[in-house]
Amino acid sequence: MLGAYLPIIVLVAVAAAFGLGSIILSSLIGQKKPSDVKMSPYECGCDPVGSARERFSIKFYIIAMLFILFDIEAVFLYPWAVLFKRLGMFGLMEMGVFIVILFVGYIYVWKKGALEWE
Repeated sequence: MLGAYLPIIVLVAVAAAFGLGSIILSSLIGQKKPSDVKMSPYECGCDPVGSARERFSIKFYIIAMLFILFDIEAVFLYPWAVLFKRLGMFGLMEMGVFIVILFVGYIYVWKKGALEWE
């Protein structure tokens, strides 16, 4: 039973050894010249403004969730495209219904103003 899992265990051990070895080796060999510039937070090439503890608007999270939702829905198109010839007209009609439902949801979200960034 253990023989079936031996390659996976060896792979995990090699990966862990490589990761730990890289960290230890870089800390032993790497240059250590800290400065104010190196220790300051980097934020898109600009100096950070405000505290890191400030709250984000709920709109940010809503738009992020909607992006993930529509992005995941778009992923369902790939398996359908691969099997398109085998599914025939039935598959085309089902995907048409899926796209219409997705489009209705998009219009609903747009009309509610959830995609407006203030």
